[in-house]
Amino acid sequence: MKLAISTQGPEQNSPVDLRFGRARYFLIVDTETGQQTAVDNASGVNAVQGAGTQAVQTLARLGVQAVLTGHVGPKAWSALQAANVQVYVVDGGTAEQAVQAFMVGQLRAMVQADVGGHW
Repeated sequence: MKLAISTQGPEQNSPVDLRFGRARYFLIVDTETGQQTAVDNASGVNAVQGAGTQAVQTLARLGVQAVLTGHVGPKAWSALQAANVQVYVVDGGTAEQAVQAFMVGQLRAMVQADVGGHW
């Protein structure tokens, strides 16, 4: 399974960024192979609007099946649902810690957007 973790940096020890669409990076982790790839989200960080939907398009193109993040706005939530990407809530820590928590079933699935737009 391919996971995307919203992060503040490009490494596995980077802190999780709790903002989905405006996260500086997404660390893509293939849970089957262990392969990791950092995706720069500079365009989302600086977007006036549409940061979340733009991020979803990028992640869907990369074959991501689940996102580990803190908060998701309504437009990004709709796009994630349309792309059939699951969302799991992370409260902090590093990308590596988030993946470990996901792998042992410690993260809860998000059931709806939890912040307003432009958060």
